[in-house]
Amino acid sequence: MSYEFPPGFEWGVATAAYQIEGAIAAGGRKPSVWDTFSALPGRILQGATGAIACDHYHRYAEDVKWMAELGIKHYRFSLAWSRIIPDGRGSVNETGIDFYRRLLDCLQHYGITPHATLFHWDSPQALEELYGSWQSRDMAQDFADYATAVVSRLGDRITSWMTINEIVCFTHIGYDVNRIPVHAPGTSVASLKQVWQTSHHALLAHGLACQAIRAASPGPCSVALVDNFVPTVPLTESAADIAAARQAFHLHGTNGGILEPALTGAYSPALLAQLGENAPEIRDGDLAIVHQPLDWIGFNSYFGTYARAAETPAGYEVLPFPQGYPQLNMPWLHFVPDCLYWGIRHLSETLNRPDLPVRVTENGCAGQDSLTEAGEVLDSDRILFLRQYLRSAHRAIQEGYPLQGYFAWTLMDNFEWAYGCDRRFGLLYTDYETQRRIPKASFHWYRECIRQNRVV
Repeated sequence: MSYEFPPGFEWGVATAAYQIEGAIAAGGRKPSVWDTFSALPGRILQGATGAIACDHYHRYAEDVKWMAELGIKHYRFSLAWSRIIPDGRGSVNETGIDFYRRLLDCLQHYGITPHATLFHWDSPQALEELYGSWQSRDMAQDFADYATAVVSRLGDRITSWMTINEIVCFTHIGYDVNRIPVHAPGTSVASLKQVWQTSHHALLAHGLACQAIRAASPGPCSVALVDNFVPTVPLTESAADIAAARQAFHLHGTNGGILEPALTGAYSPALLAQLGENAPEIRDGDLAIVHQPLDWIGFNSYFGTYARAAETPAGYEVLPFPQGYPQLNMPWLHFVPDCLYWGIRHLSETLNRPDLPVRVTENGCAGQDSLTEAGEVLDSDRILFLRQYLRSAHRAIQEGYPLQGYFAWTLMDNFEWAYGCDRRFGLLYTDYETQRRIPKASFHWYRECIRQNRVV
């Protein structure tokens, strides 16, 4: 099989502001919750912070040139809320907007289409101090106002918008019951209900932002949500195991309480029954706000979980990974290429949204990358990973599912949240001491995929 993609398939890469920009006090930017969190002793591996990261704020022109060298025509990036509205609400910092204008000018010069994420976890510290960030419903309205400020200023250059990236990560991983979480804002709460309340507020923020983007855009635009839902993959593709995987999907991870309300307008009834008194408070009208019409959905695909039919009360069982199961250089990053195909299929069939186009907005892996004596990074493990996941993407298209594009995570090694600079996901190797970017073997391989419009 040639694994050729359709004409017009969108090949891209993705990044996030806090992971690459650095320059945390430049041009009027004020602290985000990640600045505060990473400054706390013991929170980040080896004491790293995003203060410099990849210094993209100063080196964006070089980085866009690398994108052009790679051959991509689509770039997904995020904007830093605290660079644009430093206090989280109130006056707009036009100097911060100007940085993104310069970046957009550079992308336009190379014919690269921008796809902008309004929020990738780095909320303003000022709002944490004012009302506790996502613990408050006020966060949703402040986020919508931020969306209006951005889109009214940059909507002449950006027509592809994503509201929020991976709600679970800054809510359920940023808040925890009676212990300090591993993600910012790093808030310990008293009950699971309070954790679910934060993700409900994030869903409200998404819904209000969808309305704000469409109201503020000077012309036609597309609006999406990006989620890293965890697909349940049938252990065998028997009818029984496929049915079990579909049944298991709603209760797996946070699928039934984040993705499902956003795409269907209702929390999974099975999830609400399971949560009982820990279910979030959902006010009248909330679900109508959450369930906004979307032009597409962004799927961040890394791993899945195997499920099979079983004689249990639920009729299925979700299987643990056996000892020795292959994984990349993250404790959670099991090698499950079929999860990309099954994730797209679950969107169309399990959630009954065959109408909704999909872009894989992140897919990649951390490897134990190092320079050889010749100055190369021979990351054949990353090539193996990307090749198999792209074949899974190809299968989805061949079977008629509406996959439109693929954004590799990520352009270059960067600040990997709690893992600091220790875990490398990039196609470009970042030498943090010199800020030199060195193309890895995977960079050249992905460039050839793009050139030939197929998996090579």
